[in-house]
Amino acid sequence: MNFVCPLPPIKVFVRAEYLYDFEKGQGTLVEGIWCSVKSHRGEAFRFETYLPEYGALYDKLPISAFLWKPLDGEDLPLDMLQIWDALSYYVTVVEKPLISGLRAEFFGKDKQLHKGEYMFTLDGCNPDPRIPDFGFAETVDEHKSYNVLKLDSGQFALQPNNRCRFYDPAFTPKDMKFPDFKVATVKWTVENKAKWRLGDTSTVTYDDRSE
Repeated sequence: MNFVCPLPPIKVFVRAEYLYDFEKGQGTLVEGIWCSVKSHRGEAFRFETYLPEYGALYDKLPISAFLWKPLDGEDLPLDMLQIWDALSYYVTVVEKPLISGLRAEFFGKDKQLHKGEYMFTLDGCNPDPRIPDFGFAETVDEHKSYNVLKLDSGQFALQPNNRCRFYDPAFTPKDMKFPDFKVATVKWTVENKAKWRLGDTSTVTYDDRSE
């Protein structure tokens, strides 16, 4: 787990205005292939893209810079596509086989449902205990995963679990329940009960049949 992480080689279109610092290029799309993603705590995730027409790598663009097809619907702004900044300088890519390719939707800040398809997830924490966590990556009730969704409109979104629903034809019933769960607040550990102390023995196999 590092500040930068390789991505699956996904073909995308880059909005050209992002390539010219918004000085020109509006309305033009440039073909690209995702290479990597960077995580700056307190900022939007930054994507690096290979541009075959130019033989160039272009770095540090937010998710709003990309389409997978020409836009067909509402053009959602960055702060709706990704509603939480990165929580850590460390990021990893998780491809979840169970929900890979499933239809999905997220509940946006506009209080509307936006439909698409699940691709993969970005997640992060602090792997080095010598470095304090100055964000919330290791806080139970604040930690976020970022599910990458390919929206029907042509955009991509990065959404936390609690704003997403995933539809599996084999498991999801026709009439679904509404997920009205509470945020998890307990930090679970199995090594804080004095009753189970076994450190006074030097045997290879613990014999605790006295209980």
